[in-house]
This record gives sequence, structure tokens and C-alpha cells, in this order.
Amino acid sequence: MQGLIGNSLVKQLRPAAKPFEVRDSRVKGFLLRVQPSGVMTYYAEYGRGKRITLGRSEVLAPDKARQRAKDVLASAQFGEDPMEERRVAKAHTLRSFIEEEYAPWAEANIRTAAATVARLKASFAEQLDKKLGDLTPWIIEKWRAGRLKAGAKPATVNRDLDDLKSSLTKAVAWDVIEANPIAGVKRSKTDGSRSARFLSVDEEARLRQALDDREERIRRERDSANAWRDERQYELLSDLRAGAFADYLKPLVFVSLHTGMRRGELFALTWQSVDLVAARITVHGATAKSGTTRHLPLNSEALAVLRGWYGQAADKAGLVFPGKDGAAFNNVRRSWEGVLAAAGITRFRWHDLRHSFASKLVMAGVDLNTVRELLGHSDYKMTQRYAHLAPEHKAAAVAKLVAASVTGAQLVLIRRGAE
Repeated sequence: MQGLIGNSLVKQLRPAAKPFEVRDSRVKGFLLRVQPSGVMTYYAEYGRGKRITLGRSEVLAPDKARQRAKDVLASAQFGEDPMEERRVAKAHTLRSFIEEEYAPWAEANIRTAAATVARLKASFAEQLDKKLGDLTPWIIEKWRAGRLKAGAKPATVNRDLDDLKSSLTKAVAWDVIEANPIAGVKRSKTDGSRSARFLSVDEEARLRQALDDREERIRRERDSANAWRDERQYELLSDLRAGAFADYLKPLVFVSLHTGMRRGELFALTWQSVDLVAARITVHGATAKSGTTRHLPLNSEALAVLRGWYGQAADKAGLVFPGKDGAAFNNVRRSWEGVLAAAGITRFRWHDLRHSFASKLVMAGVDLNTVRELLGHSDYKMTQRYAHLAPEHKAAAVAKLVAASVTGAQLVLIRRGAE
């Protein structure tokens, strides 16, 4: 069907049982498609099988649609692809992709979604308004150089780069872009065999003493407060000497030292995951970094600590280490740093308690695979950093050379004797 597409024609058209089209008699390539539902849509057809949507009749006047069609047809006449231009125009920026596509997916699939999205937006703030297709290896290399020059550690830069590459891999999978523009960017070199920081025997003794001193200080402060309240006939606060611990920090540190659990795993741990009879903690995949459930045996000290802490727990079905108002901890930096200062321990993070757990196991002769399972490492390379702490294995290997040499010398003597 052909006719002058205008207000009069649009008003007269009625839907049919099947879709039909009206081609404009004035501009070749401009047409109006009418659906059985009554929906009418303008198109510009600029080649065999190539057409582009201009808009629907209820929101776009015929003369405006005709002008858009002319623009599209003129662009095509000069060898440009209007569909590609539109795709590029509508392409996501890094910001819009993260906010509209990646963040909703991450919230449903990544345990640390909020932190990951926040880190992406903070680390790549200068690139957020770039189109995904405009990101190049050179742009990322410049970003890397700037981060390293500013003092960021290679491992930190690698983590951020991994997050960006992972998000762009999703963009490819979702047909947002055709290929990952930075797939070829390599990670910064790091020393994968670097020594992990762990407590020496003396440092652990000082840490334990500092924790005991802190407990006693907190109890004395409570005793003083209650004495003051008693004199004024106020209601007394709970007696901190009645429980095994004054507060959360000492049991939290001890459980970390004896299980190697990550801080986030400890903060999310509930009493339902602690079996005080079987002496076992279950770290569920939902709270584990690897996403895999693992079972951790409790040694005698860890079991005694948890039994004592359970005895004074207000909610014996909730979090093992609740913060204020029963909510999960975000961090324990203030109390932790205070204890480290009192113990005279420097350059030691909370995560290094996990290193201490693993290091002590290896030095006690526990094989690396068992350590890997206890730590919940999915990659053996992560556990390999503790290998140097078991020097007896390397010494035994080198010793075999001596045995081989002696055997070789004996063979020479035997041969000479035979002659």
C-alpha cells in the first residue's frame, strides 16, 4: 500500500487481521507499519532487509517521522550504517553498565557485591563516563601506571583490574559489547612466594598478655561503675566477672588463631554453624570467599573458648560475635589496634592471624594440601606461600644427593677392584 503519510492518513488507517505497511509516496524508504493491535510504527528502510525504527505514531507526528527518515536515508547514502550509529549512541558507559547491568547481577550472585561495585566505581572513577567500546589496553595501562606511581601495591592494582575484566566479560556474555576491549591486559607481576607475616612465639605471648590486660581493665571499669551506681542506689550493670570474657575481642582473636577463618567468615558465623559436641565449625559457602562449604575441627583451646563464650551469649541462635544491637560487625579496628599497640606488635593486620594459623601448621609438619583445605583455598598457589616454612622437606630432598654421590663412589671402587 502506498500513500502520503500524514495526519489524515494515520487517522483513517484501521488495523487488519495481519500486519500491513504503508509506503510514503513522497519519500522513498519512509513507511508506516500497522499491527493487528492497532500499534503503528514509522520506519526508514535504507537497504534490502535493513530498516531502522523511527518511533510510534502516538508519540511522533508524521512530518517529524518523515524528517528523521530523510536523515537516516541521507546518512546511508554516504556509506554510513544508521543501525551501527544508533548502537554506538546507545552504548553503555562504564558507569551506566555498572549501575544498570552489573550491580543488579552482582547483588544476586556475588557475596561481596556492594564492596566490589563500590571498588570498581572508586578505582576507575576517571573512566566511568567512557563508552565501554572506547576502553583500550592503553587507557588501562596508563591507569595502572598512575596507581602504582601513587603508591598502590601491585596486588591491589591486580585485584581492581580483575574486577574490571570480570565485569566486561559479563558485558560480552550479555551481548552489550562484542568483545572484551581489555582482555589482553596482563596482571602486574607480584612475588607469589613472598613470606606471609605471622606471629613469632614471643609476639603471640605478648598478644595473649595484652588481651588479658584489656579484659581486666574492662572488668575494673565495670566494677568502678557499679560501685558508683550502688552508692546512689541505681540499678547495677551486669557483672563482667561472672562470665568467661569481658567482651568479644579475646574470643574472636583466639578463634581466628585456631581456625584460620577469614574476618568476614567470623563476623557472619552463627551458633547454628558451631557444633560444641562434635567440636566443629561449618563455614557455609554463602559466607565463604570461595563459595564452597568447609568444616573446621576445633582444638581444645578453641573449643574451650567457644564454650565459655556460648555460656554468656544473649542470643544462642544468632551471631557468635554480634556487634551493637545484635548486628554483624563491620570491623573491630579500634579495639584490635589498641591491643597490638599494647603488645608492641607492628606491621600486623587482622588477616595475619590467618597467616599465623597456616604458618604454625606447616612448621608443625602438616602437609600443604591439608592446610589448603582448612584455609578454604580454591587455588593451591595461594597455599604455596607457606611452603618455605617446612625446610625439612627440602633438606631431605637435598640429602638424597649425598646418598646418590656415595653410591656412585662405591660403584667406582667396585669396578676398580674388579679390574
